[in-house]
Amino acid sequence: KAIGAHKGYIYVRAEYPLAIERLHTAIGQAKEYGLLGEDILGSGFGMDIELYYGAGAFVCGEETALMRSIEGKRGMPRPRPPFPAHKGLWDRPSVLNNVESLANVPQIIYRGADWFSSLGTEKSKGTKVFALSGKVRNIGLIEVPMGIPLRSIIYDIGGGIPDGMKFKAVQLGGPSGGCIPANLLETPVDYESIAETGAIVGSGGMVVMDETSCMVDIAKFFLEFTAEESCGKCTPCREGTQQLLHILGRISDGQGVPEDLDRLERIGKTLQSASLCALGGSAPNPVLSTLRYFRHEYEAHIYDKHCPSGVCKRISAPPCQSTCPMGQDVSTYTALIGHGQVEKAWEIIREENPLPMVLGRVCPHPCETNCRRGEVDEPISICALKRFAADKMRDHLKAIEPAPVFFPDDRIAVVGSGPAGLTVAYDLAKTGYPVTIFEALPKPGGWLRAGIPEYRLPRDVLDDEIEAIKRLGVEIRLGVRVGEDLTFDQLRNQGYKAFFIGVGAHKGLKMGIPGEDEFEGFVDATTFLKKVNLEEKKSPGRKICVIGGGNSAIDAARTSLRLGAEEVHIVYRRLREQMPANPAEIEAAIEEGIHLDFLTAPVRILGEGGKVVGMECIQNELGEPDASGRRRPVPIKGSEFVIECDLILPAIGQEPDLSFLNGDLNFEIGRWHNFVVDEKTLATNIPGFFAGGDAVTGPATVVQAVAAGHRAAVSIDCYLREKAYTGYWYPKPHLQLAKLELTEEDEKLVRPKMAELPAVERASNFEEAELGLDERSALCEARRCLRCDL
Repeated sequence: KAIGAHKGYIYVRAEYPLAIERLHTAIGQAKEYGLLGEDILGSGFGMDIELYYGAGAFVCGEETALMRSIEGKRGMPRPRPPFPAHKGLWDRPSVLNNVESLANVPQIIYRGADWFSSLGTEKSKGTKVFALSGKVRNIGLIEVPMGIPLRSIIYDIGGGIPDGMKFKAVQLGGPSGGCIPANLLETPVDYESIAETGAIVGSGGMVVMDETSCMVDIAKFFLEFTAEESCGKCTPCREGTQQLLHILGRISDGQGVPEDLDRLERIGKTLQSASLCALGGSAPNPVLSTLRYFRHEYEAHIYDKHCPSGVCKRISAPPCQSTCPMGQDVSTYTALIGHGQVEKAWEIIREENPLPMVLGRVCPHPCETNCRRGEVDEPISICALKRFAADKMRDHLKAIEPAPVFFPDDRIAVVGSGPAGLTVAYDLAKTGYPVTIFEALPKPGGWLRAGIPEYRLPRDVLDDEIEAIKRLGVEIRLGVRVGEDLTFDQLRNQGYKAFFIGVGAHKGLKMGIPGEDEFEGFVDATTFLKKVNLEEKKSPGRKICVIGGGNSAIDAARTSLRLGAEEVHIVYRRLREQMPANPAEIEAAIEEGIHLDFLTAPVRILGEGGKVVGMECIQNELGEPDASGRRRPVPIKGSEFVIECDLILPAIGQEPDLSFLNGDLNFEIGRWHNFVVDEKTLATNIPGFFAGGDAVTGPATVVQAVAAGHRAAVSIDCYLREKAYTGYWYPKPHLQLAKLELTEEDEKLVRPKMAELPAVERASNFEEAELGLDERSALCEARRCLRCDL
């Protein structure tokens, strides 16, 4: 009545029969009560509402296109002005609102404008309904006040990410919205803040993605929809969406080139500025936002011809192989073991893996996390199968012969004999280069020897695999500290043409609390493990506290127990499920009698007579999640207490020890005392020098260091041969093996439990704790594989 309208239309999609039925009922009830029709409630004013069944065209979300559709014309936006308020439906002044806006009116009338304004933010008032979906525990329609942080929606309302996966991004705003990454989860959900991220609030679609999602594929998926829904009236949208889609298709097929990234940005920005309606203007949002926050995934598709998430089929191996940092051909060697061809399986493993016996024992096996068999019951014991094949063929290592040397004048120096350095040497020796490894420690292996306890990695196993690398022709010079005993300039003068630095991260971090360097009995876990593994095994103390929740903390605690400690505590500031350590290692520690004190944080170190006597701690409670998705520990005021102990081993992190650098070369060093390198080539800022492994990433996994070694070897070969670096090509399955015919008994097979020494027995010595799979168990386990490679 206020605007003099006597006719209203409700535009509803024809494929929503329930909504249509309910709207007909509501209109009928309104007429029955005199709220619609002639002379409403005796006011002399008449108003009627008609339902219009639309075809569901997305472009009809634009107001002028919607009005044209009601008029019986093709839904296409038109230029404005004139605006609908002056010339709209049937060329008459028209007002258009969405259902969500109209639904607020009764509440505003009932409770008042001040109540409505109290919700939300200064510029974004009230509430918003979102359709929460995707990789989140609780899905459905939710109504929240504007301004609520994204994190609260995903973790508090949505319940977080299921199946132990990590949050990756949330796509907000429907098909033409943008993707927001984990580091922006504190963003308040209001129109201005969301727009700054490159997304839109839009229709309220909110799709949560975990680490299994490929952001290139996500951008392509949403763009396919908007390109299909483009009405074609304006050239930027009609042509631009198709061009973007063509480029994305090329990238996801492994045919992309580096220039495509600039093309995507240029076309996307043209669409935003020149399209006639909001559909065209927002269509490139999925592309531009994923380019902004996940550019490294696009680069992996272009440079490495590899989809890290294993989604883009033309450049993806099976999920297990795609997830493996070094691209181990899991499906082939698993199938070979299932066929009883263990020697062939070992040969396939050794092609990409210089340390299969080592990794068969210490790898955190991310491949198993992505194993599709896990969607049926439990994932395949991939790591145990690798160990089985490598252990069974162990004697074959002695038959390895020297690799032919094709480039005798191009000598390569590797600094550090950890997993990254050993892999670089392995690859380059097989390529035909003379390689020398310089190791400061008295024995080779780097952190494999200095940091990983013998009960996890027996030294004879490590020695055998290092000797096999030496048999290829790799020279290892021990007790040589480059930078002190030999400078890089001296090595250059000796004829070395390229250098790889893989010195690891052997320096423990400080906690920054009072007393940590004042008393005897306070030793960082890194130093403690190195001393035990390289020098002597003697009892470190009676009651020991280890601080931290990673693998080094577990290693230090279990080692202390084996050295004769009467009581060992692991003090961790969060809960068990938030510990980054391998869950199997945590369980083993508990079985051996180690105490885990959760939600506990050290405050200061206590000492008497120059020696540690205890540690003052404070209890925590879990607050809001941080950037990692884990709830942040918050100290509880007044909850301080003391743990008595005579040795404290902090294991809160490590960094590279760069004291060997004598200043003759000005390497670029990062804020975490790591080498700064090109992410693709691992080249440092000094020509001919490359770095990788923990020296670049900080403390990571052995398999990640091996992967870095492979990449660096390719880069060094390109550098010495003066070839353009075209990317590290991830391995694909080597063989197409027939799928095994499974019997009814085979269908009932379950994941075998790894044989291990009893907890009471193993806790008192350094004998290997896990004993591996026997042949029958391994063959049966391999037969459980679903063969995703076929």
